Amino acid sequence: MHKEITIYDIAKRLQYSPATVSRALNDHPAIRPDTKELISATAEQMGYRFNRLASNLRRQKTSILGVIVPRLNSNFMSRVLSGMEKVANEVAYNLIITQSLESAHKEIANVKTLFDSRVDGLLVSTSYETNSTESFEPFVRKGIPVLFFDRAMPHPQCTSVVIDNNRAGYQATQHLIEQGCTRIAHVTGPVRRNVYQDRLLGYQRALFEANLPADDALIIESDLSFEAGVQAVRRLLSMAQPPDGIFVANDFCATGCITALKQAGVSVPHDVAVVGFNDDPVAQVIEPSLTTVHYDGETMGEVAMRSLINLLNDVSGRQMMNPLVLGAELVIRASSVRQSRNR
Repeated sequence: MHKEITIYDIAKRLQYSPATVSRALNDHPAIRPDTKELISATAEQMGYRFNRLASNLRRQKTSILGVIVPRLNSNFMSRVLSGMEKVANEVAYNLIITQSLESAHKEIANVKTLFDSRVDGLLVSTSYETNSTESFEPFVRKGIPVLFFDRAMPHPQCTSVVIDNNRAGYQATQHLIEQGCTRIAHVTGPVRRNVYQDRLLGYQRALFEANLPADDALIIESDLSFEAGVQAVRRLLSMAQPPDGIFVANDFCATGCITALKQAGVSVPHDVAVVGFNDDPVAQVIEPSLTTVHYDGETMGEVAMRSLINLLNDVSGRQMMNPLVLGAELVIRASSVRQSRNR
């Protein structure tokens, strides 16, 4: 094992005091430029590594932020993280990024790891299984800000950045109604999550306003995987009255629905119109191309990171805990436009 080089080793070689070496390495204005240059060159030659962690801990700040996402292999989450990284880099913060893999147990372990890593703040999009904010209480008790994004949990001392999922679900369902659909199914994720609960409420509101019957058998809760979409369609087509429209809470599952419908000989959109959510790249690859709800993941990441930085700097004050609600828009493509029925 090689001995870690310290400022004392550099001071001994150059016959300077450790204080002078420390100030030079920290670019203190009291140290002459030629002395700084000599000390820096010697430090590099000797293999000195600045102990940023120890320095930050003395200042009660690590300049590191923790991020927990459900999955890293999500196109949407990749865009969110890109937005977060962009803002964090601008203000010299580093990120530790973890994934829960949709497991509450794994999420709790990640929260503890990040707390023990002394992150200055925490950004979280919760897992499918999360049903409590208890694991975040150590952060709250120490006054370390916690911000939820996309999938949020209500907490009086935490804020969140979300989209208006209720309105987006309403618009998606209303579009299907405008295309002539009268029996509309909804394939959703776990409705204990705010995003899926609110999309469901928007779907139900659109049906109510159109005086269309709400049939609980048409609401299918799933893990929103491709296979879940296939299974949902098989179940829906086995009904005495199959649906003529399907609103799906994400695009990956919606592609599973379209694939299963086509395999069953059902025409999309003329027999069954389909709308997804997220505007993932797969929406434009599937045939027919998928009508979906678009919201900008990168913008959400940027807004979430700036909001957390503001909390750390007390720009907006810790008392301002109202959620920030971002916009979303319906992108209409071929999977839902029933042209023959509109002539």
